[in-house]
Amino acid sequence: MDPNTTTSSLANAINLNTAHRQVIPLTLFVAVLCLCLVIGHLLNENRWVNESITAIIIGCVVGTIILCTSKWKSSQLLRFDEELFFIYLLPPIIFNAGFSVKKKQFFHNFFPIMLFGVIGVFISTSIVAAGCWWLFPKLGFKGLTISEYLSIGTIFSSTDTVCTLQVLHQDETPLLYSLVFGEGVVNDATSVVLFNAVRKITANTLGVKAALRIVLDFLYLFSTSTLLGVTAGLLASYILRGLGFGRHSSVREISLMILIAYLSYMLAELFELSGILTVFFSGVLMSHYAWHNVTESSRVTTKHAFAAMSFIAETFIFLYVGMDALDYEKWKMSILSFWTSIGIYSTVMFLILLGRAAFVFPLSLIANYLHRSDDPSSKITGQHQVVIWWAGLMRGAVSVALAFKQFTLSGVTLDPINATMITTTTVIVLFSTVVFGFLTKPLIRYLLPTNTRNASLPRSTSPKEDITLPLLSFEESASENFSRAKENMSMLMERPVYTIHSYWRRFDDTYMRPIFGGARNSNLS
Repeated sequence: MDPNTTTSSLANAINLNTAHRQVIPLTLFVAVLCLCLVIGHLLNENRWVNESITAIIIGCVVGTIILCTSKWKSSQLLRFDEELFFIYLLPPIIFNAGFSVKKKQFFHNFFPIMLFGVIGVFISTSIVAAGCWWLFPKLGFKGLTISEYLSIGTIFSSTDTVCTLQVLHQDETPLLYSLVFGEGVVNDATSVVLFNAVRKITANTLGVKAALRIVLDFLYLFSTSTLLGVTAGLLASYILRGLGFGRHSSVREISLMILIAYLSYMLAELFELSGILTVFFSGVLMSHYAWHNVTESSRVTTKHAFAAMSFIAETFIFLYVGMDALDYEKWKMSILSFWTSIGIYSTVMFLILLGRAAFVFPLSLIANYLHRSDDPSSKITGQHQVVIWWAGLMRGAVSVALAFKQFTLSGVTLDPINATMITTTTVIVLFSTVVFGFLTKPLIRYLLPTNTRNASLPRSTSPKEDITLPLLSFEESASENFSRAKENMSMLMERPVYTIHSYWRRFDDTYMRPIFGGARNSNLS
């Protein structure tokens, strides 16, 4: 027999055996995912439990069973790879967030969302990083570099607002829902961009120049990533409007939207930009323009399909977190005693609470000042501020992925310090999601009774709705132009957010919709 043939047959047999071993745990994991959906449905009306908590608890139970059957070797069906998260699981979550966002509320509240999601992350990261750098050595935990402390700040500044959003309703509390939802998405994008920037910092390069470089790198990544996402969304809209895919196949319409969105994400990652920002704004632009260029059946299908993909990806992540919490090898490798570990967990949780409060309440005052108006529905009340603060206390998928990216190699860590940080992240995610998640529904029902929620609906319109666009007109005299410009500038100073939003709506109706499609006079709804 030919030796080459024998070798080839042996290699094929080994590959088939390896593939078979991978199929078995994947099959079991999918079965557990189905179980999560069924149990989550049965507990849907429960006052305390939501989908995230259900997935984590089931993950812990399954992890315990696997740990016992494997004789304390492993609690996982699959090995978590941060690349799996960033390439396959994260894009559908963020794209659906952009595609399903209430655009009128999102852009009307764009400034406060940016304040919370961008400036807030910088403040929270600074407080968490500085606090860990000062307190960890006092608790007996040493060995982390300045870059790792800064990375820890970004890891624990990434929020997970799923629990709160499952309780809030867009129609009952449009302002609050928009702020929590918008900040959650922008916060994740900002955390990832900032995380990639601070990893380059060392003790020798730390200083004013390094801080300035981080800010400039962040602004560059933020603007270019957003521009790429907007370009992808407009390109998909233009193609769908011009070529009329729906005349032949609605499947092609949906496929084109999915592929262009995913292409924009991969291009952003290829050019070392923020794929999260890119795919988010791609989703926003597609829902604003492209969605109106497809057939009615495609409109219904896209909403449900994108939401389903996002839901499965989120459940997958929380299920894995629950199973990873029982990874015996990581806990055994940790160098800290029990009480020192408790001190580390308590310290991080306290810094998260402090860092969150340090920007939510002051920035809310600034946002209220920018939204100067007689309409009370545009004000961020004290109850709203507490809900926003609470919504950002929970840590989730992005924190786990960033921790694995910083402290493991393809999900594996052999360093005691790195293992300690992985277990710390797992504990914080579990504690914040389960404990704070359990209390979210009662807290919101207490702070926002049903009559209060209904009363928060927008009721009034501005008497100055008819803003003239453009500021100047060549068909009128210089005195009339000057008078109009003075009136518009006065309104811009009096109500900056409202005025800019109104100008954008008129520009959108006049120039953008005729080219890229969309429903006229929809006010970005």
